[in-house]
Parts: sequence; C-alpha cells; structure tokens
Amino acid sequence: MDREQIVSCNPHVMNGELVFSGTRVPAKILIQHLTAGDSLDIFLDDFPSVTRDQAVAFLEVAF
Repeated sequence: MDREQIVSCNPHVMNGELVFSGTRVPAKILIQHLTAGDSLDIFLDDFPSVTRDQAVAFLEVAF
C-alpha cells in the first residue's frame, strides 16, 4: 500500500492534520486508542471510514 493510500495531509482537511486518506480521521486518534488499551477492532468500529489495511499499514510504517 502506497503512502498516499494510507494517510494524507491537506491544509483544507482538518487544518492540515495527518489523516487517513479519504477520511477526516486523524492518524493520531489510532495511536490514542491503542495507548488507552483499546484494540484495533474497537478503533475500526469507532471509525468505519478507516480500513483495516490502512490502519495496519500505518502502524507498520510508524513503528
């Protein structure tokens, strides 16, 4: 998966915050969920516009 398919940064979307591509979901929200002890499934249930592939790919690149 290419970076453009995982996350995007556009000054007109969420004030330029890094979001999952095609959504308005900030990538940092995934990290916050995981840090709080939530599973990936809980995050995906809370933000259904983010695909599992995007979330996993983001984590692989980020860590």
